[in-house]
Amino acid sequence: MTDIIKLLPDSVANQIAAGEVIQRPASAVKELMENAIDAGATQIDLVLRDAGKSLIQVIDNGCGMSETDARMCFERHATSKIRKADDLFAIRTMGFRGEALASIAAIAQMEMKTRRTTDELGTHIIIEGSVVQDQQLVSCQEGTVIVVKNLFFNVPARRNFLKSNQAEMRHIFDEFYRISLINADIGFTLTHNEKEVYHLYPGNLKQRIVALFGNVFNQRLLPVDQQTDSVSVSGFIGKPEFARKTRGEQYFFVNNRFIKHPYLHHAVANAFQELLPKDSFPSYFLHLTVDPAAIDINIHPTKTEVNFQETQLIYAILHAAVKKSIGQHNLSPMLDFSSDQAIDIDFGEISKASREVSPPGVTINPDYNPFDQQRAKPDWQNKPRQQAQGDWRVLYEDKEETAENKSETPIDKTDESGSKEETKSLGTAKFMQLHQQYIITVVKSGLMIIDQHLAHWRILYEKFMKQLASATFDSQQELFPHPIQLNAVDAEILHELKDELSLIGFSIEDMGQRSFVINGTPAGYPGHEPAALLERVIENFKHNHQDLHLDKKLNLARSMSVNLAIRSGKQLSEIEMATMVDRLFACQVAEVAPDGRKIIGILPIQNLQTLFK
Repeated sequence: MTDIIKLLPDSVANQIAAGEVIQRPASAVKELMENAIDAGATQIDLVLRDAGKSLIQVIDNGCGMSETDARMCFERHATSKIRKADDLFAIRTMGFRGEALASIAAIAQMEMKTRRTTDELGTHIIIEGSVVQDQQLVSCQEGTVIVVKNLFFNVPARRNFLKSNQAEMRHIFDEFYRISLINADIGFTLTHNEKEVYHLYPGNLKQRIVALFGNVFNQRLLPVDQQTDSVSVSGFIGKPEFARKTRGEQYFFVNNRFIKHPYLHHAVANAFQELLPKDSFPSYFLHLTVDPAAIDINIHPTKTEVNFQETQLIYAILHAAVKKSIGQHNLSPMLDFSSDQAIDIDFGEISKASREVSPPGVTINPDYNPFDQQRAKPDWQNKPRQQAQGDWRVLYEDKEETAENKSETPIDKTDESGSKEETKSLGTAKFMQLHQQYIITVVKSGLMIIDQHLAHWRILYEKFMKQLASATFDSQQELFPHPIQLNAVDAEILHELKDELSLIGFSIEDMGQRSFVINGTPAGYPGHEPAALLERVIENFKHNHQDLHLDKKLNLARSMSVNLAIRSGKQLSEIEMATMVDRLFACQVAEVAPDGRKIIGILPIQNLQTLFK
């Protein structure tokens, strides 16, 4: 019997290793940009085509490489940062030229030109599938230019698993944000399909945040600064009122490296306790500086997960630093005792001798008669009562008879076909609103209780699904266009949803540079500021896409309906309640909301009878 265990060829081993490090174009972008940073570059240009599937080009003005280093950087287990095992616990760089390049070269067609400042000529290498095709001396600029073409060209199974260009670009933006945020002193450009998306100039962290995520962040950030012997914490947190439905702008950096750490995230979230709306997440851009020997960053191939020796201590310091920032800059007024501005007080002006004392004036109504009950009562009490004056039930009535308020999102009162039997039995029913949250009516078996928000959400959800399926919509043109500026990720989502948004009534014009103008909105929904509504829809869309992986149309219908549905706390007239119930029972699925929660509950008469036994 022959032996069955054999050594893998280097080309196959490289492809397997590449699968751990290079999962998609964004992974290659991360490795190449980190290499450029470790080369000491002050300017890094990223050029992409087809979301990195066809072309990834990284140009830097760093130190460059010698002819030998240029060849060695494509070899497996080649690195510039490790000489012995102890070096794993003293890493301060991203990993200059090594290991990752070999993984990329195994699954792509690569080309590199590099030259050091002290050299007159540079090195040009062409490599394909780990095989060097050509190497020669050339005249080129100082620094390094790396071109990656046709990623996964020799692993078609991996290439087939890549997502759409929009989805892959979102992953690339994530990596671009992580690298450019913590390296604010370096200039970056990002060009996709010959269109410049970002041009970032060197500056400080706050300037970089505003450049990446928009000018609105200029007023949303609170500084954090805490220096201790164990760890230094610096950066910014977002004000609680600007918390979002997704974990979008949440960035931890340790020693200039982006990390993910749920335990530290809990420290920040706990500092915002009782300040955030339900299901909202704070924004933060925090940099922790610790001794490299106190952390282990090599527990994951992408090095985004770390272990700390004193995790609980770092948790406490981080929590205290964020809590201090919230108290000083946002919620608690702070007296600045170091201010040089003196308060000039002229005591002569306020002395008793320098001003006249006038008696206080009292305004009286000579026509007031306390025994005239009709005149003594406010207007709302002068309305006639159903009960006699001596009826005891008057004591338990609400004194203020509020007028019927129209909801912010009017309920369509047009009849709809397909009503169920339940609707017929409620045709002449009376409706009552409980705590401006539930609609209550009497049915044969007891009391029917309906959650008004969930009911309206279900109604609008099915309405938008019909519009998206039939391509029929009703748009309301805005008197004045509403401008809106988004970050690159949200702008890509808006481009992806533009056709579907037009089907439900939005009219949006692309002005370039991630700026848009809203000319029209879905008709029949007054009271919603168009730009804020669109931002909320995009946030909900990202949340549903990340957590539920919904179909695009289902996701959009769900995001639109939940933002336009009336909220708990909105008073409804009896006509509005009756109309909502009629439309609810005309829905295909009237019992549950789009997120699975129950809309309708029945309180049986037997349960009521037990209360009086």
